[in-house]
Formats: sequence, structure tokens, C-alpha cells
Amino acid sequence: MEQIYTYGGYLKNKFGCKVYKVGINISGFTCPNIDGTVAKGGCTFCENDSFSASTDQVQELKGFHLNLNSTENPYLEKQLKQLEVQFNAISKRQAKEYGAEKFLVYFQSFTNTYAPFDTLKALYEKALSFDNVVGLSIGTRSDSITEETLEYLAKLNEDKEIWIEFGIQSVYDETLLKINRGHDAANVKEWIIKSKDAGLNVCGHLIFGLANETQEMMLETAKQAYEWGIDSVKYHPLYVVKRTALANEYNRGEFTPISEQEYLDVLMKSLLMKPKNVNVQRITAGLDDDSLLAPSWCRDKNIQVKNINSALKKIGLKY
Repeated sequence: MEQIYTYGGYLKNKFGCKVYKVGINISGFTCPNIDGTVAKGGCTFCENDSFSASTDQVQELKGFHLNLNSTENPYLEKQLKQLEVQFNAISKRQAKEYGAEKFLVYFQSFTNTYAPFDTLKALYEKALSFDNVVGLSIGTRSDSITEETLEYLAKLNEDKEIWIEFGIQSVYDETLLKINRGHDAANVKEWIIKSKDAGLNVCGHLIFGLANETQEMMLETAKQAYEWGIDSVKYHPLYVVKRTALANEYNRGEFTPISEQEYLDVLMKSLLMKPKNVNVQRITAGLDDDSLLAPSWCRDKNIQVKNINSALKKIGLKY
């Protein structure tokens, strides 16, 4: 039985110990697909309010949002303190519960290069100053990063472990338009290749089960993402959350979620075509609370992983 190359395995091999990602949510960050720069309302599957629920939201920052054209940030010190509080709380818990010894600070919610360069630089350098932090992982969009930021991250990468995570979702422009993504597939390809050329580590997010996509289309997205040179991948089934545009489509009978068997099938084929050097950060996703509308099989991640491993066993793999 062959073990799938995981992100945790990659980090342990590189650093010789357990390395955990510390997910951080910084108030004041948003997305060009929400603030009206490229679109309004966000992606159809995105419940925007959920992104604002961090452990210590700063009251003064409610309603304050940065973008690439912001000329000042009067709340930077509060953001830096927020970063420190979140990191300390989460990293201590990870060390106690999971034996984590070193950490990557994961700028997770919203678009974490979508702010003035000075703000980004201050936050990134603060994160790297914490004890036992070996690097950063920065979640962003391909239409929200500048050449200046990319060059700076490449410089940091000379001494630290710097990852950038792009939501690819689909390589089909008609799909990206339908989900209100706000950019095309060529834009994602361009910035993944630029990031790789700069020497950065790149993780790509893929969603299986987007409206009107066949299995062949989902597999083509995976194939092209691998060809663009991603180093790591997160696979997601599309599930429906309340208070989203997708929920409205689902309630009108205009969207049918992917079945578990369909997801397992396309996931197995994607893993079989995956280059050996590409590690897996996430193999599925779900939500176990009352905001999940469908599909019900996405509610329990433990059962999902059990079923995935049963399917993997048949093709000689394990996760």
C-alpha cells in the first residue's frame, strides 16, 4: 500500500519535527470580489460573514477594509496585536494537543495580499518574529497580488519557508463566470507561473462539483493545475451553505450537489494523475453545523476520510 505524499509528511521531512499551520484572521482584510473592485457579493458559494469570525475581532475595524489602493492604515498596530494574540493562543493549543514543535503562520481568511505593501510587510515580518515560526502560508487570489509583493516574498523565501495559496477552482471560464469569481483562468495560470519562477512554493485549491461541470472538466482542471507547477493541492467538494447565492440556486432546484460516489471517483482519478512531487494538504472538506444545506455526506469529515481510504485501498493507496 503506497502512502499518499501529504503536506504534513513534507514538512516533517524538511524540518525533522511536527510543523503545524496556525490559521490567522486579520480584521480589515477583504476581497476584490466582495468590495466591488472586480465583482460584488463574492463567489456564489462563499458566506462572507463567516470569514470575519476570528477569536478576537477588533471592534474599531468593523466596516474598515483595506485594498491595493489604500493610502493609509490607521489600525495597523491593532492588527499586529490581533496577529500576536491569535498566534499565541492557537500555537499553544497545537503544541499541547498535537505535539507541534514548529509553526507556519497561515494568513487564511479573505485575500491576504490585498492591502498596501507596508501593511503586508509589517504583518508578515511580525509573524516571522514569533518563536518557532519557520515560515508563512498566504491565502490569496491571483488578481490581488502585485509584482512588488511577489518580489518581497521571494526574498523572504531565501531564509524562510514561504507558501502562497491560490484558489484555482476551475480552468473553465464559463464556470468561473457562473460562480462570480471575478477573474479568468488565464489570470490564475499567469500568477502561479510567476510565483514558481520567483522560487515560491505554491498550493492550488480545486473544487469538484461546480455547476454544469462534467467529470472530464474536473479532471482537466486538475491536470492543468499540475502542469502549471503547483507544489501542493487542496481538493474540495462543493457544498451548499446557508446565506449564499449558491443556497438560493439550490433552493430553487437549479443546483444539484455532487454525490459522494461521484466525488470519490473524480478524487481517485485526480490522485492517480497527480505528479509524485505534489503533496496533498486537504483531501476533502465539510461543515458540521446548521449552516450546511447539502450534501449531507459533507457533514462528518471522519466518515468522509474513512470512505476515501476505503476507495483508496482498492487502487493501492492510503491517506
